[in-house]
Amino acid sequence: MKTEVITIGDEILIGQTVDTNSAWIANELNLLGIDVVRIVSISDNKEEIFNALDDAGKYANLVLITGGLGPTDDDITKRALAEYFKTKLVQSKEVLEHVEAFVIKRKALMNERNVRQADIPENCKIIKNEIGTAPGMKFEKDGVTFISMPGVPFEMKSMMTNHIIPELKENKIDQHIIHKVILTQGWPESRLAEHLEGWERNIPKEISIAYLPSPGIIKLRLTGKGNKKELLEQLIQDQVKKLELLIPKLICGYDSDKLEELIGNLLKKKNSTLSIAESCTGGNISHLITSIPGSSEYFSGGIVAYSNDIKQNILSVSESNLINYGAVSKEVVEEMAMGARNLYKTDFAIATSGIAGPTGGTEEKPIGTTWIAVASKDKVITKKYIFGNQRNRNIQMASVTALNMLRKLMVGIEI
Repeated sequence: MKTEVITIGDEILIGQTVDTNSAWIANELNLLGIDVVRIVSISDNKEEIFNALDDAGKYANLVLITGGLGPTDDDITKRALAEYFKTKLVQSKEVLEHVEAFVIKRKALMNERNVRQADIPENCKIIKNEIGTAPGMKFEKDGVTFISMPGVPFEMKSMMTNHIIPELKENKIDQHIIHKVILTQGWPESRLAEHLEGWERNIPKEISIAYLPSPGIIKLRLTGKGNKKELLEQLIQDQVKKLELLIPKLICGYDSDKLEELIGNLLKKKNSTLSIAESCTGGNISHLITSIPGSSEYFSGGIVAYSNDIKQNILSVSESNLINYGAVSKEVVEEMAMGARNLYKTDFAIATSGIAGPTGGTEEKPIGTTWIAVASKDKVITKKYIFGNQRNRNIQMASVTALNMLRKLMVGIEI
């Protein structure tokens, strides 16, 4: 089954609203073994709606539409659908009763716009909206199913979960879609792809691969499609095992794993604590660690040591190292890590010092130069990186790299 998702709304096209509906719908359909072949966003314009529906009907079996079903004059989807499917709007007693009950429950008064919500294309099948006033509408045309839903995310999700997905499950879908994501850290996309060329050439035809880069992390997504679920699962598992042999030091997680959560689990397992001293990352690593519920169990505290005075007076960094090597140096970042561990009396510590940019670089230390140290009771490991000239990206990359360095130290992988 081929599916297209159409989102309607000028607010999406001008960047005022981010389209989260499509991503959620596509994920849910994938779990059912349904391919989403295209996602389109269009304006609140009758001609655009007609063109999008004509185009989708040429190759899709199922077209899911969100947006434009509200009670205001700019919500034209319902009127456009009635015209497109060559019918008229008629008042639905069922929908009107629902709207009235909905309004009364909220201690409000019915008005003309509320009543208008009950006007429905005569030839559609109504899909109930338990948590809103705009019903969904289902149409059939030339063997293609068109379903229109509200654009409000929680209303759309309720309608999909309670009505549309259960109905789709009743249809015999002879395809399975299975995804497996491998998180890697340490190499850029081009180097990783070059290293895996031979492996890629020998991937079974049922499996496809995608490289999904983000600052500091490259995700490898393996996708299996076919009608034999057990075979697909085995084929993907075999490929994951091969990757674990090919890039063992690069793999830092799977699927929805987050480094900050993995580290939290390791610290809890070891009954250990963590402290952080940040300069160039400005507290971002501490933010990531504390974004995990229950992190107070293992995170003792962190300090943003931007000035040399703070480095010296709080973290016990020596003045001579600051003078001789500069704040962005191996010597200073090591002392920062040891200083944080001593200050907070923790088992592990992370420290960062760098030139995030866009200014401050020199020929010897260009923008993006970053020193990261991770410390335990027994050792301090320090590495230098040169990330680039984009400040926010440098902060993200330094944060992710520092977390992965700590993970490697804790599990005994060479850094």
